[in-house]
Amino acid sequence: MKKVVIWVIIVAFVLSGLAAAVFSQPSRTAAPAIRKTPPAPTFTDAERHAELAKRRAAVAERMADNSMLILFSAEPKIYSNSVDYVFRQENNFVYLTHLKQKNATFVMVKNEGAVSEYLFLPKRNPLTEAWDGKMYSTEEAASVSGLKTILEASEAASFKQSVRERSAFSSKSGQTIAAETGAVYLLLPNTENERNAMREYVQEYRFGEELKEIKIENARPIFADLRQIKSPYEIKLMQHAVDISNEAHMRSQAMVGRAKWEYEVQAEVEYTFRRRGADYWGYPSIVGCGPNATTLHYNIPKGQVRHGDLLLMDVGAEYDHYTADITRTFPVNGKFTKEQAEIYQIVYDAQEAVAAAIKPGATFPQISAEANRVIEDGLFKLGLITAKDGTQFKRWYIHGLGHWLGMNVHDVGRNGIAFAPGMIFTNEPGIYIREDTLDNLTDTPANKEFIAKVRPAFEKYKNIGVRIEDVMLVTPTGVEWMSKDLPRTIADIEAFMARASKEIQWSARALESPILGGESIAVFRNPYLTTR
Repeated sequence: MKKVVIWVIIVAFVLSGLAAAVFSQPSRTAAPAIRKTPPAPTFTDAERHAELAKRRAAVAERMADNSMLILFSAEPKIYSNSVDYVFRQENNFVYLTHLKQKNATFVMVKNEGAVSEYLFLPKRNPLTEAWDGKMYSTEEAASVSGLKTILEASEAASFKQSVRERSAFSSKSGQTIAAETGAVYLLLPNTENERNAMREYVQEYRFGEELKEIKIENARPIFADLRQIKSPYEIKLMQHAVDISNEAHMRSQAMVGRAKWEYEVQAEVEYTFRRRGADYWGYPSIVGCGPNATTLHYNIPKGQVRHGDLLLMDVGAEYDHYTADITRTFPVNGKFTKEQAEIYQIVYDAQEAVAAAIKPGATFPQISAEANRVIEDGLFKLGLITAKDGTQFKRWYIHGLGHWLGMNVHDVGRNGIAFAPGMIFTNEPGIYIREDTLDNLTDTPANKEFIAKVRPAFEKYKNIGVRIEDVMLVTPTGVEWMSKDLPRTIADIEAFMARASKEIQWSARALESPILGGESIAVFRNPYLTTR
């Protein structure tokens, strides 16, 4: 009798899991809420060679005659003691060669209008490969870059000495690099205060210091101007990075109601990045819930995820050296409160006003003024500022509108320049009602009066942080929202989260049902179990 009862319980248990999986699934006729990343763009060797050759020609065109450009590959960066960070090639080196090899040097000489190109490449070493992985062979480097003259990296020191002496260099293979009679172009800091650039371009800075009698030109402005306008080739790569990031956002929004900690959401994001073929992230993921959403670069996500709070997620995948940068703010439980919706709508309206102003010929200051106007009006109506004086609103909107985007998350480019087709940047207004903002104001009569007047509204909206960020591509007629597939309005976010959450639950139940091919029904939210 006991055996019969046990078997009845087991059968009922299995059938309950199957019923939950089958009858709770979303409609088969509706498109899935979570949009899977489209296939990655593909390029033939000929297409890549043509793209790289075009870039190198554009750099050469901007160089003075009888001059030389020298680019060094990135140096390994130490994480701790004997452990390095994962190697990431210097952006401009990739821009001209697409090679991601350590200890390499690229040289371009312009002499009486003729341009010669050379690559110093480390020779393959079995021991190095045993420790660090496969190195490029000469043939592989040529196939990737399209460069025809490849020399051994062991000769780079002799080449540099010839530059110091302003003499011609002859390689062991008989190749000759003519002595420059004009300038040497290196990647150098634009000012002495550019600490980060100084750290990244130590080789260039030291080598430049050794060329006492030679005119040195900074190559960075050349690359900044060229990289600011993206080619169709680059736009395809960036769109794929955006698409991966969109899916990561969607999957995270779908699962957030079951998460207990911010790092669980971060894990979903970065798992999706790698699953879809991204190199990794373009910057540390920002996942902040509740008060943590009011910290701009909150990137140590250890806080709790609480129902009733907003979660701000600023994440971007890097694909083939190009990064996305997208932010969404959404309610953990899938529904905005009245106060959350009021702040969110102001930020949304500001972003819309900015997008409407983007067109060729416009500038960052012009479109930023649109965001400032909308945010100031909205904060005034909510009672969070007492005057539309052009300054008070900055207590709650504490950053600029956006930045250039490309091989870096904060990419190269001039901020005052007029927009032109092919430029890509972020549109990211935000409002942050930090709980310490009023306490941090200086003790003056004007601030005391301000605090007294806004205190009721402050208590109402305290700890709400909202940022909405999208990737914008300037077109001949206006702008294209590259991240447009990601829900953005209040209604769309709420509808998406309700539907996507059900999709996730259906998928998990199907996978975990023994009849539908899973291994266990005791893992995911079976109605008879409390184990998460």
